[in-house]
Amino acid sequence: MDAKRGKIFSVISKELILAARAGGGDPAMNPRLRTVLQKAKSANMPNHNVQRAIKKGTGELPGVVIEEVTYEGYAPGGVALMIEVATDNTNRSVSEVRSTLSKSGGNLGGPGAVAFNFERMGQFTIAAEKTAEDTLMEVVLDAGADDILDEEDHYEVRCPISEYEKVSQALEDAGIEPDSSEIAFIPQNLVPVTHAEEARKVLRLIEILEDLEDVQNVYANYEMDDALLRAVQP
Repeated sequence: MDAKRGKIFSVISKELILAARAGGGDPAMNPRLRTVLQKAKSANMPNHNVQRAIKKGTGELPGVVIEEVTYEGYAPGGVALMIEVATDNTNRSVSEVRSTLSKSGGNLGGPGAVAFNFERMGQFTIAAEKTAEDTLMEVVLDAGADDILDEEDHYEVRCPISEYEKVSQALEDAGIEPDSSEIAFIPQNLVPVTHAEEARKVLRLIEILEDLEDVQNVYANYEMDDALLRAVQP
């Protein structure tokens, strides 16, 4: 198993543990668990790994206590970051996040430092080849979605957290399988990044953070045009 695949499995395992701990090990009765199981399926995570994580969450198997923590910080250029962590050692996690930020030209902020730049929402991404936009709109808007973004190769559906399960169920009933679905931090106020060197620093910092053992997700409020993005990505 390569390092990237191992990281993906580690992230999903922690999500499974947390979901099962919060709502039990029966996917039919636990919407959060159903969502993570879909993510595990998409990642081709072996079933024995999935079941072991669920049993750790329900207490059927021994395991360390996993906590969810969100850190707030800044990347170069004043780009705001929300960093979701699932960890068995918060001291280790905050030390690693703080060190990574400071070494890369950013810094760790206190609670509330940047959270106002983001809104917590349900987010689904769906490949454009899976459905027509009109069909998708009819399915998700009736279920409570707020917005559909056409990103050329995929659609992004956003909804209030309170409607997340309804939208998820509507997609399932319509036979439209999302490529990803989660409760995400959606940036509301975007910071323009226009210089190549700064863009590289921001993207590299996010990449390093995402590679940390305990980090589950990193959300940033940068705005970068496609030409610059193509120029700075390897």
